[in-house]
Amino acid sequence: MASIPEKESGSLDAPSLKSTDTASPAEKPSEGQAHDAAAENQDTGLSPAREVLFIFVICMAQFLSLAGLAQTIAPLGIIGRSFDVTEEGELSWYPAAFSLTLGTFILPAGRLGDMYGHRNLYMIGFAWYAVWSMVAGVAVYSGDVLFSVARGFQGIGCSLLVPNALAIVGRLYGASPKKNMVFALFGAAAPTGWVAGAVFSAIFAQLAWWPWAFFTLAIVCVVMIFAALIVIPKDETHPVSLSEFDFLGCFTGVAGLILFNFAWNQAAVVGWATVYTYVLLIVGILFLAAFVVVETRYSKNPLVPLNGLKGEAALALGVIAAGWGSFGIWVYYLWRLIEVVRGYSALAACAQNSPVAISGLLAAVATGFLLSHTKVSYVLLLATIFFLVGQILIATAPVGQIYWAQTFVSIVIMPWGMDMSFPSGTIILSNNTPRHDQGIASSLINTTVNYSISLSLGIAGTIVRNVTPANGGDIISGYRAAWYFAIGLDVIALLIALYFVFKTRKS
Repeated sequence: MASIPEKESGSLDAPSLKSTDTASPAEKPSEGQAHDAAAENQDTGLSPAREVLFIFVICMAQFLSLAGLAQTIAPLGIIGRSFDVTEEGELSWYPAAFSLTLGTFILPAGRLGDMYGHRNLYMIGFAWYAVWSMVAGVAVYSGDVLFSVARGFQGIGCSLLVPNALAIVGRLYGASPKKNMVFALFGAAAPTGWVAGAVFSAIFAQLAWWPWAFFTLAIVCVVMIFAALIVIPKDETHPVSLSEFDFLGCFTGVAGLILFNFAWNQAAVVGWATVYTYVLLIVGILFLAAFVVVETRYSKNPLVPLNGLKGEAALALGVIAAGWGSFGIWVYYLWRLIEVVRGYSALAACAQNSPVAISGLLAAVATGFLLSHTKVSYVLLLATIFFLVGQILIATAPVGQIYWAQTFVSIVIMPWGMDMSFPSGTIILSNNTPRHDQGIASSLINTTVNYSISLSLGIAGTIVRNVTPANGGDIISGYRAAWYFAIGLDVIALLIALYFVFKTRKS
């Protein structure tokens, strides 16, 4: 079959991202052996300067995705007031809609990248992200319904970016220590992007006009399209028939995830007494059950190869789901505590959260070192401990307590949970997946991360809605109840991680 040549007129001379599987699944290194692999495919053929630019462009997928999520967290009150929205459940939709579609549409995005080229899907993702960022800004003239819809479509753009960026790294570096370091840097881009998105959106909201944050994001996305075209090596793709795409699995999986998540988030607004909320929940569960049947019994090219999912991968996904669901609750209600309960402005809240960037960078460097010197399961266990400690600190912090006590310490600790869990889970999935299915591996991790954030916000919103009136309208009691639920998620993650360590030590 004909392949795309490695050189084109006017393009830089660089190797292509090969899609040929070089080893059978049985020959690939296991989780405990990943750091002992013989530096497979470490020679990328990229010059040092271009490799630095390549890593930067790849990390921008994570950076801009988290920046986009933070755009409605920091100035949430300001954006809500422009739409005459003040109810907590409605406001939580602004970040939840973004995470919902990001987590849901990652499933087909990874497979499409495997079929048609990860670099192609990466650039399409930036284009889509740019268009809907513009729409989100223009929505100021329409209303919060269009704004929430635009936020959801923004998430679809990021769903194309993140898994295909990780798949590009997985194919280019193989199972090598260098890949582990790149994944660690990719994880570090999360807290850094979060802080940048929060700061710039707060500056525009307080000193100018909040839609400019979205217009600026659109401009940056356009610049990244050209950067990716120049820096990222071309995929070596083969002609693939669209009939090979798992349409039935895509429909049942996406529909099930959206309906199940929508029901929980909408219940935080209208309550479970509203008939359509639990009807949608039931229908969503039925779609998810149909998805499992389709993927395991009928699909020739499953969107998610559930039959081939190893125990290590399943355990890692469980840890990621519980840990990042807890993180979503932590970060959303931390900002509400600072701005609503303690009365700080959006910019002041950004200043209080700025240590996340420095802590995240240190965590990324430490994680890269640990991943090259110890088992990945140990790093994943450490991540759950950081998540749990950080959550307990903020859940028990008195309202009038000085910032430098529990709040500051929690803000410094939580990025370590993020930056240890994400690359660890990604490496486990990547090393247990054939090279031609790297898009699926990265899709599963990112689906789990972002979907769990959105779903946990919906459940936490329901908790806040029911606890707050029962405590005489004291909003902090509702926030604490949400954090206590998040602590429960962290305990689950910790127990799974402990079993994971025990299992890998015996193997």
